[in-house]
Amino acid sequence: MPDIPDTHLIIVDSDADFLVWAASHLKAPGVTINTFERAEDALALYQKKRADLVLGEVRLGGTNGIELLKRLRQTDPHAMVILFSGTATTSHVIEAMRLGAYDVLGRERLPYELRSVVESALSAIEARRATRAQVSEVATESIQETIIGRSAPMQEVFKLIGRVSRSDAPVMITGESGCRKELVAGAIHKFSPRAQKEFVAINVTAIPDNLLESEIFGHEKGSFTGAVNMRIGRFEQCDGGTLFLDEIGDMPLAVQSKLLRVLQEGQYSRVGSNQTLKTDVRVLAATNKNLEDEVAKGNFREDLFYRLNVVRIHIPPLRERREDVRLLAEFFLHRLSLRRRGPQMRFTDDALDILEAYDWPGNVRELENTIQRACALCNSDVLLPSDIPVGTKGARHHSSTSTVTRMRDALSMLVNVAEKSPDIELLPWVERELSRLAFRHFSEDSSRTAKFLGLTPTALQEHLGAPAVKKVKKAS
Repeated sequence: MPDIPDTHLIIVDSDADFLVWAASHLKAPGVTINTFERAEDALALYQKKRADLVLGEVRLGGTNGIELLKRLRQTDPHAMVILFSGTATTSHVIEAMRLGAYDVLGRERLPYELRSVVESALSAIEARRATRAQVSEVATESIQETIIGRSAPMQEVFKLIGRVSRSDAPVMITGESGCRKELVAGAIHKFSPRAQKEFVAINVTAIPDNLLESEIFGHEKGSFTGAVNMRIGRFEQCDGGTLFLDEIGDMPLAVQSKLLRVLQEGQYSRVGSNQTLKTDVRVLAATNKNLEDEVAKGNFREDLFYRLNVVRIHIPPLRERREDVRLLAEFFLHRLSLRRRGPQMRFTDDALDILEAYDWPGNVRELENTIQRACALCNSDVLLPSDIPVGTKGARHHSSTSTVTRMRDALSMLVNVAEKSPDIELLPWVERELSRLAFRHFSEDSSRTAKFLGLTPTALQEHLGAPAVKKVKKAS
């Protein structure tokens, strides 16, 4: 068991013999274990004296394990619960995990897995205690802000936003995909004199070329097949406000010509109309392409480029402002916690180290998606390094960091075992744990596991079914 002083466990099961076995199996110095055959009795004790971990059978008489989990989480949003069952259905497992169970174990696997899963849960509890009690002050204050960053490059971006917000000059926003260029456009509008008018964003690549002109400028009834009614365009919709054209580098040349007229004269016509309309719209544009190259290739009008590129704001990729990763990660995590209406989630320091070391080829969008996935799949309200699902692309720093972290944790665990129990035969214990880890990794496929470890099937079964750590007599 992890070295957590005064650890308190509650075990609930209708089988008295199982309770005796489980209490004996999990017995350790400093661990208090209370066993109950009824969920109601366990809940009553928990309400009087909070336990670190509750273990219970899914199919209990009276209040079943799922209902017990619900009531425990209502009493304490941080309650750590492990459920087990020999007949749990898929819906039981899904429901239990949805409600916040740390894990759901098959009853037949308890002799092999119960202790290691309990140790993992208690380690997560210790990690939660070690994390900061409060969410980062900056992250909390930033919940209502459009863009986040304290790095020097982002401070320059903020300064530019402040300057261009005072004018009506067109702005070209550049940066790699996933840098959230739309947030910069939104901030420019928010702090401009046009803030009380509409802000309309169009992703040029999301609209078919033959419909893009109609989307921006509108059309008259009968102007083309399918135009059964007159429709106003985005320029008409946000008159007096701001129009943001994302991925403008992919705009067809025909539409570019009409956009240029609006920027030069403030006039346009709906598709199929001879009527000239006037508009007062500020245009912001964004692209992840090099427009100078596109102009040279003939894919983008040079005159339109100069009209749009009056002020340029470049958003640096996340790998060039790593000091913003922690701030962004905590912001996304806090926002997800608020949406889930559950307990505030936390990162361990090692998890944050992994996030900061990763190159983030998908930039801020990839970071947000990573945090969202980690929250959806984690077993507790503390995100550990194992919960961070970063990929291999751009993972140069992450690979070395996570490998060092795993090696350090494994070495620390072995040293603790050796120091606390000098009479333990350490090698058999390591062999047993390695066999069990490999067995779980290969989805409990004995033949693949044995081949991977270089063992015979019989030797593997001996390792998997090995009793707890053997002790030897000290030399006299």
